Amino acid sequence: MDVVFGGQTTPASGRPFRHLDPILLGSMLLLSIIGFFMIYSATERTLRGLGEDPGFYLKKQLTWFLLGAVLLLLSSSVDYRFMKVYASLFYGASLILLLLVRLPFLGTDVKGSQRWFEVFGFQFAPSEMMKIALIGMLAAFLSEIRAPELSLEQVIRATAFAVFPMALVFLQPDIGTSMVLAAILVGILIVAGAKPRHLAALALAAVLLGFFAFQLGVIKEYQVARLTSFLDPTNDPNLTGYNKIQAEIAIGSGGLTGLGYLKGTQTTLDFVPEQQTDFVFTVVGEEFGFVGAAIVLLLYALLVWRAIRIAMLAKDPFGTYVATGVAAMFAFQIFVNIGMTIGIMPITGIPLPFISYGGTSTLINFAAIGLLLNIHMRRFT
Repeated sequence: MDVVFGGQTTPASGRPFRHLDPILLGSMLLLSIIGFFMIYSATERTLRGLGEDPGFYLKKQLTWFLLGAVLLLLSSSVDYRFMKVYASLFYGASLILLLLVRLPFLGTDVKGSQRWFEVFGFQFAPSEMMKIALIGMLAAFLSEIRAPELSLEQVIRATAFAVFPMALVFLQPDIGTSMVLAAILVGILIVAGAKPRHLAALALAAVLLGFFAFQLGVIKEYQVARLTSFLDPTNDPNLTGYNKIQAEIAIGSGGLTGLGYLKGTQTTLDFVPEQQTDFVFTVVGEEFGFVGAAIVLLLYALLVWRAIRIAMLAKDPFGTYVATGVAAMFAFQIFVNIGMTIGIMPITGIPLPFISYGGTSTLINFAAIGLLLNIHMRRFT
């Protein structure tokens, strides 16, 4: 049934699903399916050698996929403009969780980082939830500004929304996610009309803060070693430079078409650490070669392109800024993750969307796609 306003026919509330973006949804599903195969390849031999179920990680990822599908359905069903009303509450709750996870009796310490809650055997990272919370908060704030350009005061206020969670995430320590939050801030500010000189001032402030963080010892020694090994991995090939060297060997050995599924030597012999998470792209490169890597990059290009297109087609500034934030989040994570596996970016622990193994990141990625579909479906209303 259609509703008539002022002589014009408007689709009823049940009709938005007729305007789904099949390219966005299809590219996400294909990337997730590729992820299943890559996670199994990266873990089955090790698990089998330990006498464990070789499909353990795959089954957990399938569970997260199904939960993510439910979350995608929910985030795409309720009109995205309701997010603007509750953006501050969601943002505040995410900040509280970031504070609580630092408490030793609540947060779980894994490999020197306290950034997870343990819930029924599953780990939940509030820093991942903050990505969506920050996007919603910035979009809600900036969409109320009716000016072609942002003033310095408005840029500072928007930056303040990002600085607090970035500092909390940085202290976990998690440099990678704090960088993603910064990328979201910059992406939305650019589209909202921030002046170049204000953005340059923000970049200078970030550099100075990073310098002082190094000098004051806020950044852990192993994180400093990760960043410096990017410049010269052969300086310490057995420790900090090991991951980078082995990742490049794995991708390089794949050649044009790869060594074949489950036949990659670097993968099956477990030479690349954390291969199912941060370095999952090395499995693609080794087992499917340049052709397989190019297909994955094409799917990511389609996903980011559709996100940018949705931002341009959005009916209101809030929708534009939400879609922009999601596009910036995905684009930055994809570039940094793949960049660190091929040696053009330092190792920062950023997962590859939809392909890397991970619970909270999978749920948040699906929720982000749901928001994009939501904005796209309601671009006529």
